[in-house]
Amino acid sequence: MEKLSNPQKTIEVIQKYQFDFQKKFGQNFLIDGRVLEKIMDAADITKEDFVLEIGPGIGTMTQYLAERAREVLAVEIDKNLIPILAETLSEYENVDILNADILKTDLNKIAEEKNGGHPIKVVANLPYYITTPIIMGLFESHVPVENVTVMVQKEVADRMQAGPGTKDYGALSLAVQYYAEPYIAANVPPNCFMPRPKVGSAVIRLTKHKTPPVQVKNEKLLFQLIRASFNQRRKTLQNGIKNFSGLNFSKEEVAEALEQMGVSPTIRGEALTLEQFAQLSNLLDG
Repeated sequence: MEKLSNPQKTIEVIQKYQFDFQKKFGQNFLIDGRVLEKIMDAADITKEDFVLEIGPGIGTMTQYLAERAREVLAVEIDKNLIPILAETLSEYENVDILNADILKTDLNKIAEEKNGGHPIKVVANLPYYITTPIIMGLFESHVPVENVTVMVQKEVADRMQAGPGTKDYGALSLAVQYYAEPYIAANVPPNCFMPRPKVGSAVIRLTKHKTPPVQVKNEKLLFQLIRASFNQRRKTLQNGIKNFSGLNFSKEEVAEALEQMGVSPTIRGEALTLEQFAQLSNLLDG
């Protein structure tokens, strides 16, 4: 079959099946072969790899993955796309299609069954509203992942790799960087998709750390402190922590920990590095 990265082929398939784009699933299909090649290169797909693709759509990127990988499992939530995928991927014997919600799928079990528990590679073109739950779900449930290469809203990609003191720096930056090293591989304009989104996109690769870059006694407390710090961004760090539900530290306790760190008690969370958050978490954890 002719590649679906050819816009005419995409239109032909959509018309044949009278497919209606679902806004609730954030469906925007890639129609640019150069971008697809950049995704393959960024993900470093080889014949050794088992690849989990999230949201294959009509199978545009799946075709490229199938030609490079040992095996591909494409997980698609929209049941209306399943018969289309059965046709567009019929020539590829190394592709399985699963009609499921990725957030309700046991990915550890899939990694064990399909790849013997060895690290898998994840590739996805994600709708912006579900980007964070999917990425954090992969990391927090400790799915064995080598890297995650995703197409996301440009603004989200910028937030993932932002550093302290910048406007994009926040809880997502810290959470992603705790688990992985982010690298923006390509910026992708709206005209590379059908239908065209209203915003620009970016391809970002998250290479999972073999061990976290900081050592914490209590991972849950670390992320509570991070969320508390950015929940009310304009407040000082100690006020943010004091007001955050689920944390029971007084301003005095926080001020004392910050003093031990050699940091001003009036500092805001956006000025702290991941290392400093880890240090604060360990001090408050006693």
